[in-house]
Amino acid sequence: MNLHRMLQARAEAGKPLRIGLIGAGKFGSMYLSQIPTTPGIHLVGIADLSPTGARANLARLGWKPEVTAAASLDAALRAGNAHLGEDWRALVSHPGIDIVVEATGHPLAAVEHALEAFRQGKHVVMVTVEADALCGPLLARRAAEAGVVYSLAYGDQPALICELVDWARTSGFEVTAAGRGHKWLPRFAQSTPETVWQHWGLNEEQARRGGLNPKMFNSFLDGSKPAIESTAVSNATGLTPAPDGLAFPPCSVEDLPFVMRPASEGGQLHHKGQVECASSLERDGRAIPYEIRKGVWVVFEAATEYQKNCFEEYMLQTDPSGRYSVMYKRWHLIGLEVGMSVASVGLRREPTGCPIGFHADVIATAKRDLKAGEMLDGEGGYTVYGKLFPAEKSTSLGSLPLGLAHDVKLLKPVKAGQSLTYADVAMDETLLAVRIRREMERSFGPAARMPAQ
Repeated sequence: MNLHRMLQARAEAGKPLRIGLIGAGKFGSMYLSQIPTTPGIHLVGIADLSPTGARANLARLGWKPEVTAAASLDAALRAGNAHLGEDWRALVSHPGIDIVVEATGHPLAAVEHALEAFRQGKHVVMVTVEADALCGPLLARRAAEAGVVYSLAYGDQPALICELVDWARTSGFEVTAAGRGHKWLPRFAQSTPETVWQHWGLNEEQARRGGLNPKMFNSFLDGSKPAIESTAVSNATGLTPAPDGLAFPPCSVEDLPFVMRPASEGGQLHHKGQVECASSLERDGRAIPYEIRKGVWVVFEAATEYQKNCFEEYMLQTDPSGRYSVMYKRWHLIGLEVGMSVASVGLRREPTGCPIGFHADVIATAKRDLKAGEMLDGEGGYTVYGKLFPAEKSTSLGSLPLGLAHDVKLLKPVKAGQSLTYADVAMDETLLAVRIRREMERSFGPAARMPAQ
């Protein structure tokens, strides 16, 4: 609650947090839009594969060209403005950078960026949650070994869920379940970039006008992004998935304490301490009033009769027993809130969510019958979607992580609905992200445990 005051003090002392941003797309642009009104922050450099596109985004944000006119990072530090270029290595290795914000959206590249930043003594705020779902536990270990902080990005739902879980546990409550909302029907798992808008609620003209990426939006719709984000939450909190992954039970905000409790007590959870998503649609497609599609929630339990009575006295929303209640945020502001992570990491050396173990995984699963020789097209595409697995299940089966299911060839046919394994594809084992992922499986896999049946 003192971060803004601390930033003001840094500004007054002429010692701002010095930031390097990799990736100035949609998420990066949202963060950039907040920098001019945030004290104690100096954006020293931006690295983007398309500087021209990055400049166009900055112009859209109202940034004047001279703000990013520095000829080099050294010049940017002297002048108090920013350097824009393509060289991410120069950015992360520069001694004038304190914190790297990784916002490329490309998991294999993001893993490489984070590892190099750690080697250069830089803290990392990982916006690319796909990279965290792929290798997060090992990235967190490498950061700790380097004496720097690795953090999930506040504003994205995983960090907000972690915050709610921490609030509940720090207050002395047992967390029954936590997660996000989602617009979900089972048939959405087969959605492709060609069908996404009819399910999403936009027409193709609206999507074109907004410059919206159908593959990216489809990764939300088909369940891949909820599985990725639930993996990040699980690995950062110790909450675990059900054996068959996310069930997406339909649920209003008021019904969260009723639905998100164990099935043995009348709810729909497999076990206490579960990560789950609440659907904003009934199974017949009807919209649920007062849903939490864009928000996050935590369901917690009263341990004593006194706590239960307090829930009643203060009129909390509870299940019929009065023991389970909920705290939630109905919306999140995505990149507009990343400054919370930057300030927390830079001022307190404290992440806004960080993996503590390998508890969950997101696995590539066939959207349709796939033939040998086909090329997988990854998250949000035509061939696979992501399914949440307990980590022990994924490692024991040799499952193929969704983050590695892009631009790889199938070696054998796979039936619709079947989860893929490493043996099904021609994987380039020399890629850095693949080697890091394999190391993580060896290091953390044996310690993963499935919840009790």
